[in-house]
Formats: sequence, structure tokens, C-alpha cells
Amino acid sequence: MKRFSAVVLAALMGSCAAFAAEPISILFVGNSYTFGRNDPVMSYNAAAVTDLTAAMWQANPTGSNVFEPHPWGGVPGIFKQFTVQAGLNYEVALSTRNAASLRGHFLNSNPAGWDLRGNIASQKWGKVVLQEQSDEPLPRQPGLASNPAYFSAYANMIERFVHHGAALSYREYEIIGGSIAACQDLTGASAGSCNLLRDIPANPNASADTDLYLYQTWARPNLVNAPFTTVTDPVTGAVSFTTTPATSFYPTLEAMTADLHAAYYGVAAANPNFAGVAPVGDAFMLAVSSGVATRDIYAADAATDGLIDLWWDDGTHASTCGSYLSALTLFGSITSVDPALLGAGEIAAMELGISAADALALQRVASMQLGFTPAVPEPSSWALALLGLGFVGWRARRLSRIARHAPPDR
Repeated sequence: MKRFSAVVLAALMGSCAAFAAEPISILFVGNSYTFGRNDPVMSYNAAAVTDLTAAMWQANPTGSNVFEPHPWGGVPGIFKQFTVQAGLNYEVALSTRNAASLRGHFLNSNPAGWDLRGNIASQKWGKVVLQEQSDEPLPRQPGLASNPAYFSAYANMIERFVHHGAALSYREYEIIGGSIAACQDLTGASAGSCNLLRDIPANPNASADTDLYLYQTWARPNLVNAPFTTVTDPVTGAVSFTTTPATSFYPTLEAMTADLHAAYYGVAAANPNFAGVAPVGDAFMLAVSSGVATRDIYAADAATDGLIDLWWDDGTHASTCGSYLSALTLFGSITSVDPALLGAGEIAAMELGISAADALALQRVASMQLGFTPAVPEPSSWALALLGLGFVGWRARRLSRIARHAPPDR
């Protein structure tokens, strides 16, 4: 029996159980790279996602920009739609704040006083996804908001908080460097900050069974080859160029991606209590290097080159297609389901305004990045795959479209 058919039969045997199983709760912790920053992504599928910061925003809206109204669906909302189509029972929540770092989440160090650490402790989670601030994991450079020591320390602090949850008191030099001077050197913080006693209450919902994933972010064109800096309108969120030349901190997207990859995979390798890394940034790079996506968003022909644009106007946030690729990569990493099986009739893509051709191309990129082998099965095997993955009820038109674009047999 061919491998694909074996997978299909296994899916068929477990399909009824999957529908009856207890839901898997998953929490996405991050910032605008997770909640999406722009519509249609930012509010996508918000009714099916629990936005744990929505009530905090209502109480104190200074914790968010005017142009980022809650509730948010974002990348978790797209992920949720994928799980529905795949017949998987997930309850999806997000705890996100613009520009938040993992340290900010853990210490609630934000001017609005949002209790982001409390969101993590609000229930026992089946899975948790941690997305760090976009340049925090990078090696320190003058002018760059990078702080790899904070990234490593607080990814591990949140891991322990989720898995064990004991109350603790600590000073940052005890978890970074071992001395106040070393902490200052590694983080750039003051002696007072490194020596400040920090009291963290217990997590009453800690569970050693929670799977923790790191969400590797992508290289930023505005740090690589932007011609000028940008400004964001505080009311509309619209982005425009200034006349100030931008500083390039990396010579290529590849170089920045390599540093992000090393940082995320380095933390996961050093701490086996992480379930893994969702290589979203690597998937972005694969889309570019394979000729699927535009490399230089500032090029004169960027809008007309026929390639997919993964980045938004500011050169840092994802476009709609970029957020779609992020969700595909997270979906495959977390569920172990090949994102290429979603096919040309995938619902989130249609609702987000992504063409079937672009959806298929991005699904294939995510599938390749995650090590699945895209192949086209026999029509009978494809029909079984759809049934086993919970695509029951799709209209005949969608099924025929999927069959025409199905991946080959593996």
C-alpha cells in the first residue's frame, strides 16, 4: 500500500474519534505579528477566537493603537479555520499586544497595565505558542532593538511558568550573566534593573503536559534594503515614507533569516521542554528563494512582477498573504497535518481575498518547509483524504477544484 493511502486510512479510522474528542486548547502569545496589524487579517474569524486582551483594551485602550480595534482574530483566526476544515477540535485564544516582547508579557511591563502574564495563567492549556518581538532575538547592534539575552531568558521563564508554575522571586542578574555587571553587559540594562527583585505569583493552571512552541518570525525588508524610513499615521495606521535614508542592518534577507533561525532553534535545542519551532521565517525565505514571493518590496516593479507580496507597506509586518503563510506553517508544525492538503478551495484564503493559485503556492511552500512531500494521489485516495481530514460537507464544486490541484502521491 502506498504511504499516502496508509495515512488516509489512518485518518479515516480516527476521523469519528477526532470529532468526538475533547477540544485542544491553544494560546498564541505575541504581538502584531500574531494578531495581524491590518485587516482583513486583524479581525479575521474573531468570533471563533478568544481575544484575552479585548477586555483589557476596553478598560484601558492605551494598550493598543487607535487603528487596531479589538477583538482580534489574526493569524490564530486563520489557524482556527484550518483546524475546522481538517476536522480537528481546537479552542483558540490569543494574548497579544502591539510591540510586546516575551519579557513584557511575563513582567507586564506595559503602560496600560494589561495583565498578560495573567492571561497565560488563566487556564490549563494544551498548547502554547510564543512569538518574540521581531528583532529581540537578533545579535545586538547599535540602533537595533535586539536583546538576545532577554529572549532566551524569558522564553525559558515562560516555559517554566507554564509547565511548573511555582511562585518565585528573582533578580535578572541571577538568570542572565550571573552577576550585575555581566547582566548589564549582556542586556544593556542598568544595574538597578538587573538587581531589582521581581516577585512572580504561582500559576495555578500550570501543566507539565502543555506543548510549547516557538514561532520563528521573518526577516524585515525595512532592516535590509529600505530606501527611507517610514512614519505611521496614529489614527489611520497608514504608512508613508520620510526623506530620511533608512539604515540597513543586514545585507540580505537570508542573513537576517539565518540569525533568527539560529536564535529560535538555539533556545529550543538548549531546552528540551519546548515541543519545537514553527519555522515561519524560514518559510518566508523559501517563498522568496524559490521564486514564489517578491524579494525586494521596494523595487519599481514589486507590484507588477507577478509574484506574491509577503510584507505589508511598512516593510516589517506581514501582508495578508504573509499572514496566511504564517498560519499554514504554524498549522503544519502544531498539528502534523500537511498544509498542502487544504487545497485550492481552502476557505480562509477565499475569505481573505487570496486567489486559489496563490493559496496553492503558499500551501506548497509551507509543506516543503516542514518536510512534507507534496504529491498528487489517485482521485480515490484524494477523496478518502478529504473525508478523513474532515472536509465532509464541501460542495461538489470545491471538491472538483481541489482534485484538479491535489498534490502527488507520496
